[in-house]
Formats: sequence, structure tokens, C-alpha cells
Amino acid sequence: MRPALLTALLLATPAAAQDGPEAVAAAALEAAPVWDGHNDVPIQLRGRFHNVLDDFDFHDTQAHGEGPLKTAMHTDLPRLAQGKVGAQFWSVYVSASLPEPEAVQATIEQIDVTKRLIARYPEAMQLALTSAEVEQALARRRIASLIGMEGGYSIGSSLAVLRQMYALGARYMTLTHSINTPWADSGTDEPEHNGLTPFGELVVREMQRIGMLVDLSHVSEATMMDTLDVAEAHGGAPVIFSHSGARGVAAHPRNVPDAVLARMRDNGGIVMVVALPGFISENVRQWTARHAAERARLQSLHPESPSQVEAGLATWLAANPPAKATVADLADHIDRIREVAGIDHIGLGGDYDGMPSGPVGMEDVAGYPALFVELARRGYSQGDLEKIASRNMMRVLKAAEAYAAAHAGDPPFETRVGGQD
Repeated sequence: MRPALLTALLLATPAAAQDGPEAVAAAALEAAPVWDGHNDVPIQLRGRFHNVLDDFDFHDTQAHGEGPLKTAMHTDLPRLAQGKVGAQFWSVYVSASLPEPEAVQATIEQIDVTKRLIARYPEAMQLALTSAEVEQALARRRIASLIGMEGGYSIGSSLAVLRQMYALGARYMTLTHSINTPWADSGTDEPEHNGLTPFGELVVREMQRIGMLVDLSHVSEATMMDTLDVAEAHGGAPVIFSHSGARGVAAHPRNVPDAVLARMRDNGGIVMVVALPGFISENVRQWTARHAAERARLQSLHPESPSQVEAGLATWLAANPPAKATVADLADHIDRIREVAGIDHIGLGGDYDGMPSGPVGMEDVAGYPALFVELARRGYSQGDLEKIASRNMMRVLKAAEAYAAAHAGDPPFETRVGGQD
């Protein structure tokens, strides 16, 4: 080819097309670092260290002792840097089995330890309570550190407690976890309320009034729809899914149905795609079900002999090795959400340190660049990747803040103490 013709072709070709996927991904993450919607380091601090930080080194968590998951931790400062994570919602999850008053106390303790962790590493982390503070932290090359509550039982069915959790720094609340609350149905429990109760609707309205993001990960489809109805009826703020996938790709009840995804365009919300293998891979989900069924079968046959059960399981595992999720599986969820909801409604919420491992190639927080390379290979532009990384989440938080500012003069919603009227 003549040099003049080659030059003309290059000039006519967009820069992103001239670059390989690795370069496109790197440029996107340099311009817009990852804003992760859900990381469970705080519950690891509780389970492994009883919230005492003296023996905890966030510069290297791979060598720490065994915790509740019996695995090395997924998160530390060097791996966050390697993963290009610039903003993080730290989850102050506490067990859904706790009575509500104990859950309230435990959540406050988790907010406290999260704040102490952030303050312990000022060269790397910065507490962020607003979108402006996220922008400031990013400009300073600090990890903008926000707090999210996981599970509505953390407010003890009290709007007063909800308001005080916001005052302590919580900027989203997942309405349920694995079981129903007294006012909202979970996606992994027997339906009890057919979505939100009237008090649950008040919770959503008060969250939006004060500027706390409503998180619909873990809730039932009926609760998702009721929440979107409440937001629509009152011109409310966008909602989030802090760590969920697309049910059209993997049929786990923790994922978001297409009918809900379709409503995200009008709501303006975001689905932050989870990395948990059993949620993103239908093969892993089916293998897990078969494994559980085989264990139940063996226990039924040998109720008096746990050793025979374990031996039988070992034989079964040798013939049925565990299925694996991959980076491509995660990318498939992003493809589906883009198809149904649009590119403006996608983010990332890994759930690291809340699962045994991420997918192959993204086992821990260092793996995010691999996902962006995969997406670039699929034709996502640098602008698309920047939206997925953090620009969509920034837009959502600013919209929630704008709604709260517009309603700053509205009185708080009130209920009688001890009641849900």
C-alpha cells in the first residue's frame, strides 16, 4: 500500500479503532476509574478480626488468617490499584438472622469500623459522602470510600433510625437481604407481602427525600416493581442494583428480570453487575443445584454415617468437577443490560470478599481490567467503557442529590414509635 493511501486511511479511522482492546480499556480506566458498588471487607474485619484493626494490614491481606469463608481475602490496597478501582461502596452488611435491635447495633459498629479503616490509610483512601467529595478524592488519587447498608433490617423498621444511619454516612440501603423484612419481600424467601407494604413504601420515599440511594439487589421482582412504581408516582430519584446480574443470562432469583431492566431507562437507575460465579453463570448455578441434590441423596441413604456421605460426595465430584465462571460470562450480563436497558444503566458491583472467589480471570479486585479488555474486544467504545466504569454511577448519585435538594423543605415522613402505620 502506498504511504499516502495508508495515511489517508488512518486519518479516516477513529482513534479507538486504531488501538487494540487493551489500549482502549486502559485509556477508559485512566479517564474514569472503576466505581464498585459492593465490597464486603467490613464483614471480613468483623469475622476475622472482631473489628480490631491493630493486627490488620490493608497493604497485604492475602496472608491473613482464615475467616468465615476459609479463603484469602480478595481486597487490599495494591490490588485495588491494580484493578483501577477509584471509588468503592463498602458494604456494612450484618447477618439477616439478627433480631432487628441487634442488627441496628451491629450496623453502627460496621459503619464505625469502616470509617476507622478509611482514616487509617489517608494516603490511599478518603471518606466520601457526596458526589463532589467523590470527585475530590478521584482528583487526589485517593479511593473515594462510600458506605452502603445491606439489608433493611438494619434500620429496625424505624424511619428515625434510617435518618440517623444517613447522618452517620450510609449512602445506600439494600431493602432486603436473603430473607424478608417486616415490610419488603426478598428474592430468596417465600413471598410474604407481595412486594412492599405501605410502610415499605414510606421507607422508599424517605430514602429518596434525604438522598439515600434505594438498592434493589436481593429483593423480589414484586418489590422491584413496587419500588419503581413509588419512585415514578412521586417523580423520585434513580434506584440502583448494587450487585446483581441479568436474569435473561443466568436465571438466579438474585438477578434482574428483563421487565425490570426495561424500566431502568425511564427511572434513570443503574445495574452494577456482580462477579459472583453462581449468579453470572447458569452452568455454575445448575452444577451447584446438582451438587446439593447429591448431598441430600447421600444423607438420606446414610443418615447414620457422615463419613459415607463425604466419601460418596468425593466420588461424585471426581466424575462431576465444579463448573467455572469466566470473564466472558460477566461480559454477557453487560451485553444483556445494554440490549434491554441501554449503556447508560450499567455499572459494576463485584461482591468481592462476600464470596469464595470471582470468575476465572477476575478472582479478586485486581481483575477489573480484564473485563474491560473483553468488552473492548466486543466493540464497546472508550466512552461506553467510561460510563460502565464510573460515569453512570456518578450521574445516578448526582440525580439522587438533586432530588433531595429539591425536597429539602419537605417534612420528614413520620410514623408512631413501635408501629408501621
